[in-house]
Amino acid sequence: MITYEFLQQYWWFLISLLGGLLVFLLFVQGGNALIFLAGKTEDERQLLVNSTGRKWELTFTTLVTFGGAFFASFPLFYSTSFGGAYWVWIAILITFVFQAVSYEFQSKTGNLLGKNAFRVFLTLNGCLAPLLIGTAVGTFFTGSGFIVNKNAVADLAAPVISRWVGEWGGLEAVAVPFNVGFGLLVMTLAIVLGALYAINNINHETLREQLRRCLKKAFISFLTILVLVLLLLLTMDGFAVDADGVVAMEPYKYLHNLLEIPVVLILFLVGAVLLVAGVVLTLLRKTFTRGIWLAGPGTVLVVMALFMIAGYNGTSYYPSTADLQSSLTLSNSCSSEFTLTCMSIVSLILPFVVAYIAYFWRKMNNRPLTNDELNSGETY
Repeated sequence: MITYEFLQQYWWFLISLLGGLLVFLLFVQGGNALIFLAGKTEDERQLLVNSTGRKWELTFTTLVTFGGAFFASFPLFYSTSFGGAYWVWIAILITFVFQAVSYEFQSKTGNLLGKNAFRVFLTLNGCLAPLLIGTAVGTFFTGSGFIVNKNAVADLAAPVISRWVGEWGGLEAVAVPFNVGFGLLVMTLAIVLGALYAINNINHETLREQLRRCLKKAFISFLTILVLVLLLLLTMDGFAVDADGVVAMEPYKYLHNLLEIPVVLILFLVGAVLLVAGVVLTLLRKTFTRGIWLAGPGTVLVVMALFMIAGYNGTSYYPSTADLQSSLTLSNSCSSEFTLTCMSIVSLILPFVVAYIAYFWRKMNNRPLTNDELNSGETY
């Protein structure tokens, strides 16, 4: 029999999956960050823009889907985070607006700013969007300053359940080194994935060689930050939840979660191996261009594992540093059993949606980009 607890666990699994897919699709942002670093000529930069321009809608759509899934399954998180840490989410959305406007107008007749001005906007999106998203996700482990009072819903004068203690609208997250480190981790990973995708998607030997050089530097930075972030994560105190829903600090909580849930540990290790293999093979073999298809699934698995240790095994996935007992857990922040049941039925169409996306992805990528496409006028 399907229980309420199972539905909560199931929907956190879907949130983890969507989070993993979102980070993988940030290769679009990573590719944009390389426009001026890897592209040395006008044609090379245009090829990079064309490469990411074919896929940018998928990243934004997945971000919206991720937020929508959170709203439907764990509405208290949505109201708490989006209502309190609003400056962070506004900043993220603004960077995506820059991206959409840049793709739409950089090649328009009468563009007064010039192509490079819009490419600067794309580069800012490529760096800031993953950095801000990663910093926001870092608070899943370090906590945020909010207080939850569910009884306030009966207060007709001010029916506000969640109240943010600070006045910075979530920007105080940047004062926590772990959060910033997590943001830098996501940013460098996006650049790694962006380089791998462009190498696979663009048939231009000179540009591919320049992308490999950028890939090497980004991968070294990524590995360095990864080691530091993992050391902090696995040695920090975590927010444990007992059977009665009482939240307390537990030393090495996230290390315990990783070791006590073998499936999650396996997901993390397999994902890490795939990610490293995709990069190493691309760097060592000049003819190997399919590294993105190893690193991409590896990224999804690693991110899923991180989300799982943040929410499973009696852990608060959105801790409160202002009031420990206000911390959000899978049980105290989820939708009703009826709502989760109905949405679970609808979620069964997800494999068909993924198959649809995969089909048209293959159609759009059936041949690598070349200078011939630029000469035909098919540019963004």
